[in-house]
Amino acid sequence: MNGTHRDEPHGGGLGDRLNRLRAGVLGANDGIVSVAGLVVGVAGATTERGPLFTAGLAGLVAGAVSMALGEYVSVSSQRDTELALLSTEKRELREDPDTELAELAALYRAKGLTAPTAETVARELTAHDPLGAHLDAELHLDPEELTNPWQAAAASALSFVLGGLLPLLAILLPPPTWRVPVTVAVVLLALGIAGVLSARIGGANPRRSVLRVVVGGAVGLGVTYVVGHLFGAAVG
Repeated sequence: MNGTHRDEPHGGGLGDRLNRLRAGVLGANDGIVSVAGLVVGVAGATTERGPLFTAGLAGLVAGAVSMALGEYVSVSSQRDTELALLSTEKRELREDPDTELAELAALYRAKGLTAPTAETVARELTAHDPLGAHLDAELHLDPEELTNPWQAAAASALSFVLGGLLPLLAILLPPPTWRVPVTVAVVLLALGIAGVLSARIGGANPRRSVLRVVVGGAVGLGVTYVVGHLFGAAVG
């Protein structure tokens, strides 16, 4: 039984919320980069609004669907794991409550409580809500806040769309001669902001993060533009 608990994952509610926030920022970043690379590549071959709109919209929809499906599958697997852990904990409490009580007391001793205090805390929490006490102390899992694959999929798709709309609008609204420069400027600015947010959430160095994403984005846009220009000219 102890071996089973040793393998159970630990995490925190705050950490989960920060991870979801970071996932939203990264999803928007993916939308910016993916759609920008696509429309700038097409702009290397033509500045006509029709092809640019078609390519950008197709990339926006395809990317959002792909992100949503990927997130749904991933979070569904996580939820299945959480439900399995919840079921296991219920079974162990039902079949061997004394061992579970001793295990809970040991967890509180490991947190720094004296043996008598840990025993008292474990007994009082068990008397109030045995399942909740074990889920909180062992798994840091709230049965009322299990991951929702549908919410995760919708949030992922939305963040991608919001990010992807920036380069799409930037390439369509200006006059033909300004479309690529304006798009590049908007995209690099947006990537810089996303880099700052991602760094703040993760506690990393903002300057390094911004430099990395902006330089990477600039290189990516340059490559896609050159490829679109060369192949567009060759096909034309």
